[in-house]
Amino acid sequence: MRGSKTRFVVPLLVIFVGVTWLLNVLEIMPGVDWIWTGGLAAVGILSLALGGINKLTLVTGPFFIVASICSILRQTGNLELDREVPILTIVLGCLLLLVQFINLPTPELLKPEQDQN
Repeated sequence: MRGSKTRFVVPLLVIFVGVTWLLNVLEIMPGVDWIWTGGLAAVGILSLALGGINKLTLVTGPFFIVASICSILRQTGNLELDREVPILTIVLGCLLLLVQFINLPTPELLKPEQDQN
């Protein structure tokens, strides 16, 4: 199953680079660094798409997506940095709290190693 998901990564990344490049060339919302902002969103979306839904991806995926939205708002002058950082901190805390209430699997990466004795 994992191989079937990962085969889409490179084509999706190429499309993502093309879209962000086109947004820059067309000057859609001038002043927005689409590579950075899109990169944040891509990390969030890919972590959910490739990692499935578990305690780690349910925190990292939405967090990076919200960070991308905040980045656009900040770059367009609709959100000040001194507000963006506390908002992201609150979002991270809420996501960390959420995964404590939802019965989701813990990814192998976060499971403690068992003694092999």
